[in-house]
Amino acid sequence: MSILFGPSLLSADFSQLEEEIRQVERGGADFLHLDVMDGHFVPNITFGPMIVEAIRKLTSLPLDVHLMIAQPDKYWMRFKAAGADWISLHVEVGVTPELISEMRKEVKTGIAINPNTPLEVVEPYVDEVDFVLVMTVNPGFGGQRFISTPLQKVKELSQRGVSEWFFRIQKR
Repeated sequence: MSILFGPSLLSADFSQLEEEIRQVERGGADFLHLDVMDGHFVPNITFGPMIVEAIRKLTSLPLDVHLMIAQPDKYWMRFKAAGADWISLHVEVGVTPELISEMRKEVKTGIAINPNTPLEVVEPYVDEVDFVLVMTVNPGFGGQRFISTPLQKVKELSQRGVSEWFFRIQKR
């Protein structure tokens, strides 16, 4: 199993976004993680497809768009059109097998799980998605302390043979 490095642009200085992207490219980033928040599923709002499109113009790295939004079925295609290569959505918003199947025809598709959500909730989707994003912070806020208990979920996924998964670590 290889380890990929995907820094989150949520931590970037947006007044210096292009330089921040160049810096992580020089640092060996394999992809860029973009946290999209809608103010409904989570209390904060970040950015939408227009910013993803602007970022796409600045880098050839894959863009991993993490949709922390209440209605991903309505919006995922806009993010794909804006340049997303990978899109993850939260199991907690009522994901359907039909939605995952539709998305996988267009982009690499993942399922995200909050730190306190039991791993069993993603089991029906594990074989249907390209990756699992195990959150080690609560969605919706940057700069949180690392929560270590979800690492057990990562271990269990690995033991089950799920070859691609990500876990999210944020610095304080």
